[in-house]
Amino acid sequence: MMSVQDTIREQVTGHKVVLYMKGTPQFPQCGFSANAVQLLKSSGVNDLFTVNVLADPEIRQGIKEYANWPTIPQLYVNGEFVGGSDIMKEMFENGELKSLIAGA
Repeated sequence: MMSVQDTIREQVTGHKVVLYMKGTPQFPQCGFSANAVQLLKSSGVNDLFTVNVLADPEIRQGIKEYANWPTIPQLYVNGEFVGGSDIMKEMFENGELKSLIAGA
């Protein structure tokens, strides 16, 4: 049986762009998650893998420990932690997010 950290590591490394969020892209459960999805779509993400942390309390806590980052949403690109919604917004505004996504 895999640990929560193993599950998260598999999700993060098994997909190019991973967003841990509250809700789903079609029905986000918080404004920050909705904003994160919109920023990624506007940056050209077509193959977004999302994890609804509200559906699994162990993942919700485990992802905070995995990146040592206290808030959700959390973005991972090519297995690397990028940041939360504030960092994503800043990267989007200066063009870094689109470049990072294009490189994925």
